Amino acid sequence: MTDAPTVPASPEPRPAGAVPDDFHVFDTTLRDGAQREGINLTVADKLTLARHLDDYGVGFIEGGWPGANPRDTEFFQRARAEIDFRHAQLVAFGATRRAGVRVEDDPQVAALLESGAPVVTLVAKSHVGHVELALRTTPEENLAMVADTVAHLRAQGRRVFLDCEHFFDGYALDAAYAKDVVRTASEAGADVVVLCDTNGGMLPAQVAAVVRTVLADTGARLGIHAQDDTGCAVANTLAAVDAGATHVQCTANGYGERVGNSNLFPVVAALELKYGRAVLPPGKLAETTRISHAIAEVVNLTPATHQPYVGVSAFAHKAGLHASAIKVDPDLYQHIDPALVGNTMRMLVSDMAGRASIELKGKELGIDLGGDRELVGRVVERVKERELAGYTYEAADASFELLLRDELARGGERGRAARFFRTESWRAIVEDRPDGSHANEATVKLWAKGERIVATAEGNGPVNALDRALRVGLERIYPQLARIELVDYKVRILEGRQGTGSITRVLISSTDGNGEWSTVGVAENVIAASWQALDDAYAYGLLRAGVEPQE
Repeated sequence: MTDAPTVPASPEPRPAGAVPDDFHVFDTTLRDGAQREGINLTVADKLTLARHLDDYGVGFIEGGWPGANPRDTEFFQRARAEIDFRHAQLVAFGATRRAGVRVEDDPQVAALLESGAPVVTLVAKSHVGHVELALRTTPEENLAMVADTVAHLRAQGRRVFLDCEHFFDGYALDAAYAKDVVRTASEAGADVVVLCDTNGGMLPAQVAAVVRTVLADTGARLGIHAQDDTGCAVANTLAAVDAGATHVQCTANGYGERVGNSNLFPVVAALELKYGRAVLPPGKLAETTRISHAIAEVVNLTPATHQPYVGVSAFAHKAGLHASAIKVDPDLYQHIDPALVGNTMRMLVSDMAGRASIELKGKELGIDLGGDRELVGRVVERVKERELAGYTYEAADASFELLLRDELARGGERGRAARFFRTESWRAIVEDRPDGSHANEATVKLWAKGERIVATAEGNGPVNALDRALRVGLERIYPQLARIELVDYKVRILEGRQGTGSITRVLISSTDGNGEWSTVGVAENVIAASWQALDDAYAYGLLRAGVEPQE
């Protein structure tokens, strides 16, 4: 084992942009969050996440367990060299010395020092049953392990936090011993002692009562680490703060083992907006939604649409009653201004829509309906009729805008419909060959700019063949179509229908490199439904490109 880096006798100065030290936002996405099923982080991933979290302004970023695996050891080496932390301090995670081993001789303690991290979080047993069964040592030796390791790391200039694993369960079994662990760590020099609901079984009132008692009986600075097995991790975290905890451990988007950890973003938003406590640098709260989604992309998980504060549905309104009130004052059905966390209000158009919903949605799309009650009434009825037939416009804004523009064009006084070509007919052929292979061919007959077009193409399926035939026929007239790409394709058999005769709904997402849009088609077969969605996708793409409608 190499010698530990020389460090000053006092902890390393905190970054210039850090918030005051009286309250800590501590992120453990790179360590505890990475234990979520389906997350497998590379060193490059962890470095990217660390940059996002530092940009957000958390006070501490727990990077992993150096010495426990080569990936985490490499992460700390590269993070020191490659990241200039502006707000956060990097934290190394590890355990107290092993039973019966001098702390100076324990290789995993040495690895914590070699990481170069200015802060170390130690995990320790505070449940006497775990001490005896898991560590196979005595309660007295466990206390000595805590005291020795904390004091050793402090002497080497490291700031130390101590995580009391299984604290709440241990407190229920033997409260006196659990408090002895807290007291021992604090007296040895731990800046914060974190009470961990490791099994995630606590409820807010229980957490608050225990934190309040431990704080009074030990005088230690306390933190909280809550798992979400009861669905109460965020509530438990805030309950601990109410009871006196000044250090919260969370993960981005609530990632973590089993059902996850306390979610960083609702905790921070609640502290800033509900408690009035500045826990991020000025202006950073408005980055909440962006950071949440960026982290989801790095870990390769789709952002949760219904997540508080940052989900795309967090400020989405569907009911007509809500829309009527929001038209008067958005605050009537929103607990905060979405812009405070970098999100936006959305109006959803569905069979629940009323006049206010349509008017607000038109405004959102940049279309002034001018208080035209007859027009709005037609749109409401048409939406309800089409949703009854299986269409869904809350997930297909582009198709709704085309429908709205069609209605605006009726009578010829409010503009033309956003249609650039007219379909005469189309067909798709699937051919089974003797060798077991398949051939897919499509032919489309269209009218555009007064010209009749017939185009044929092959594809890797009938829908792909139709897409290619449409491009073959139209790209000569509309070269803007070359920039449009289909990025997602979903098929759903609608409920309440039977077997192969069911009604099919298709949703297609497209992009032109500058944004995405979604379109919908409904028919008795998947190919016909797909054609409708493709038709809308290309029409909307041309509309975005500024092409003048022809039909």
